[in-house]
Amino acid sequence: MPELDTDDLLARATRAARERWPGATLDALEPLEGGVSSLTYAARLAHDGATERVVVKVAPPGLPPVRNRDVLRQARVLKALAGAEGVRVPEVLIEDAGSPPFFVMSFVEGESYEPMLDSASDPPSPEVVARRAHAAARMLARMHDVEPARVGLADEPVLSPVDELDRWVQLYATVPEDLQHAQDDLRRRLVETAPRPHAARILHGDFRMGNMQFAGDRVAAIIDWEIWSVGDPRHDLAWLLTYVDPIQRFSDDRGEANVRAGAGMPSAEDLLQTYLRERPTDVFALPWFLAYARYKMASTTAALAKRNRRRPDPGPELELAASCLPDVIGRGLELLDNVPAGSAAS
Repeated sequence: MPELDTDDLLARATRAARERWPGATLDALEPLEGGVSSLTYAARLAHDGATERVVVKVAPPGLPPVRNRDVLRQARVLKALAGAEGVRVPEVLIEDAGSPPFFVMSFVEGESYEPMLDSASDPPSPEVVARRAHAAARMLARMHDVEPARVGLADEPVLSPVDELDRWVQLYATVPEDLQHAQDDLRRRLVETAPRPHAARILHGDFRMGNMQFAGDRVAAIIDWEIWSVGDPRHDLAWLLTYVDPIQRFSDDRGEANVRAGAGMPSAEDLLQTYLRERPTDVFALPWFLAYARYKMASTTAALAKRNRRRPDPGPELELAASCLPDVIGRGLELLDNVPAGSAAS
């Protein structure tokens, strides 16, 4: 894949900024972590006597800007959700459909921390973790209240539960045999017990605390929208609940402070009740979605492990995560034990 010409990107972004704010300036681009399919940079934008920190997301050069590389589609959902009651996302400031396409959004200050997986030098307290988790559940409920057609997304394809599953089945098909384990058994049982969908809503696709910026206890913004879709809201709900106990791990020793922070995570049932108090709804067949979440987690982990092994210096953290795959898949199969074939769709 060709290298991105950051000087050209900076010049294009500056021209686009000046079309909106004559005389605007944009300083050097600083690479940021976040997302796996787009390139992300921070910069400082000055216009009208003020300076603000911004984020530039650009499609990787040399590859078609489609699916999770379609950065302008990411900008579309951010604009759709801007102003939705109780939902916080970065503001889209500039878009450019050139080659490669990019957009510029506001930089939302805050802390991003996944309580059961991350290792931080100064993690939040267990009490803060608990309050953040409940805040995330409430925001998810508010996001699921937004009808796609009401915010200009009526033309988005609606993915059924099996359609969503198929995305990760196709990804799993790309990994070697030693990373497959019992995934085909889980896939087969998920297909056999697939539920009828709820009314379609906007799905983040990776809705968890590590994909949010927190200001204290408050969700300041939901970030990393690379795999958003429109479909059954139980997908996002189950994904959030899965991270109460993800099973997989990336380190055998996160340190006492991080383990203590993780102990503040509410139970899955507590988070579910927080969501339902904010958005009373039928969560029938939720075990199917929780099992689907395990399949998705296994698929993405296996794909990352495959790529990691191709590196000249493979990271031990992804090999450790890959060693958890049998347990992740096994949990998915356990969740389906009380979902007989055909019952979820009746």
